[in-house]
Amino acid sequence: MQLDGWFMLFIVFWTIVMVGLMAIGGFFMFRKFLKKLPKQDGRSDMDWEEYYVTETSHLWSEDQKEFLEDLVSPVPELFRDVARQKIAGKIGELALKEKVSKITQDIVIRGYILATPKRDHKFLRQKLADSNISTEPYEHLF
Repeated sequence: MQLDGWFMLFIVFWTIVMVGLMAIGGFFMFRKFLKKLPKQDGRSDMDWEEYYVTETSHLWSEDQKEFLEDLVSPVPELFRDVARQKIAGKIGELALKEKVSKITQDIVIRGYILATPKRDHKFLRQKLADSNISTEPYEHLF
C-alpha cells in the first residue's frame, strides 16, 4: 500500500499536532517541576505559597476573598486556581511581613501587582477602574 494524496497529508498534519501538544504539555510540566524544587532554605516556591496562605487564612474577611475572586476573574478558568494560589501566597507574605491584624483591600491590590507579570497589569487596571478604585497609590509597583 502506498501513502499518497490526502491520507499522507493527514498523517503529516496529525504528527505535527501531536508533537506540538506534547511539547506544550511538557513545558508546563517542567515549569511545575521547577517550582517544586527545594531552594537553599529547604522549601520550594510552592511550599512557601502554601505556608503563607495557611498562616494568614484567619486574616481574610469574606469581602477580601470576594475582591480577590473578582480580580482573578479575567484569568482563564483553567489557570485560575493556580493564579489565585500564587496571588494569595504573595498577599500572605506581605501580611506577615507587615504584621497586620487583617487583610485589607490595599494589601490585596499590592499583592496582586507583585505576584503577576507586567503583561497582566492592564487587566488589573481595568478591574480597578471598573470598581472606581484609583491606581495612583500603586503606580510605583506597576
